Amino acid sequence: MKKEVRLIGLTGTNGAGKGEAAAYFKKKGYTCFSLSDLIREELIKKGKDVTRDNLIKMGNQLREKGSPEILARLILKKIRGRAVIDSIRNPKEIDYLKKQKNFILLAIDAPVELRYKRAKKRGREESVSTLQEFIEKEAEEKTNRQKGQQLLNCIKMADFVVINDGSLENLHKKLEKLI
Repeated sequence: MKKEVRLIGLTGTNGAGKGEAAAYFKKKGYTCFSLSDLIREELIKKGKDVTRDNLIKMGNQLREKGSPEILARLILKKIRGRAVIDSIRNPKEIDYLKKQKNFILLAIDAPVELRYKRAKKRGREESVSTLQEFIEKEAEEKTNRQKGQQLLNCIKMADFVVINDGSLENLHKKLEKLI
């Protein structure tokens, strides 16, 4: 008998489909939380625009002030029951979450050109207007700084990597196999 997955962590590149994966799990009875939402709340409190640039800077500032796993600590205080935690971007967040019972980490990725098109389509303030700028901005999220964003290291720590290069239905089929 399979053990129930109580906590699903989502990491991965911008525009890869983490939000779609979270929405899929929500339909399966999981409550959704996002570490980025904690950062958005902080930006709003400080009267700053919620842009990708500001999200990156504020997330790094929170980690500098607190600890590399501060966002994971804060989000766990809000969780009761089965949940999905989106936007994990630091290995220390993963280390902290892996101490929780029945936690798995999924990494969602897709080819960069496809991710750029998806990011443009969703209409958020992305701070970029070309594919090259998108790639350069993403480099800020792939550092090795202990209290910074380390997307590549997070993806390497995943229990499962899902390549989301097809339809939404195809993504759902891949996710279903995992749970």
